[in-house]
Amino acid sequence: MDGVILTPLKQIYNPKGNIFHAMKNSDIGYLGFGEAYFSIIDQNKIKGWKKHTKMTLNLIVPIGEIEFIIYNEKNKDFFSVKLSKNNYQRLTVSPNLWMAFRGIGEYNMLLNLASIEHDPNEAVNVDLDKIKYEW
Repeated sequence: MDGVILTPLKQIYNPKGNIFHAMKNSDIGYLGFGEAYFSIIDQNKIKGWKKHTKMTLNLIVPIGEIEFIIYNEKNKDFFSVKLSKNNYQRLTVSPNLWMAFRGIGEYNMLLNLASIEHDPNEAVNVDLDKIKYEW
């Protein structure tokens, strides 16, 4: 889907605890740094739909498993991916695409490396039933 990039990330084994890469400023998808935050999503709960008008999202799931659904309202196209330590990739989502996500594991956490600082005026939220998707 245009505006969506999946980038495989490295996990480096360490006998005392593995290292999970996230992002370098030379990576595709890096468009500046605004803020980083973690978000928890409970099992079988869904957050969304949300559309950022300026922010580029760079989403990583180091703990648990989360299913992300991206929706392009211009061509009515959906994109789906499940991220976890077993499918360890960074999901880059450009502005003006709708996104929702669902917790699959018992404990699920994502990291967003956002291109701009949080601004409540640059995002649009709608109820889950406003965009029809069969979870």
